Amino acid sequence: MAQTHKVLGQSNPSATTLTTLYTVPASTQAIGSTLVVANIGTSATTYRIAVRPAGAAIANQHYLVYDSSLPANDSITLTLGLSLATTDVVSVYAGNTSLSFTLFGVEIT
Repeated sequence: MAQTHKVLGQSNPSATTLTTLYTVPASTQAIGSTLVVANIGTSATTYRIAVRPAGAAIANQHYLVYDSSLPANDSITLTLGLSLATTDVVSVYAGNTSLSFTLFGVEIT
């Protein structure tokens, strides 16, 4: 089994829109090890993070973080260890357009 360490996804999503950060490719498993959320704006805002197994429609049980606040010009690094199967989707949501998300991890093929 080959392992590729990489940036799995990056996004600066539109405000108040659930956005796909990463989808596990076919015939692949992945481990999302670290997610960084950076607020590059001048006001505090909120964010959400969800994992949707097999690309399921969003539901309450998919949220890992819900409306957590992030101060202006600040960031948070989350060490998650997400075990992801083929077609699982990591989704993010930002309270405004000043948030960026980066997911680091490993793809296993």
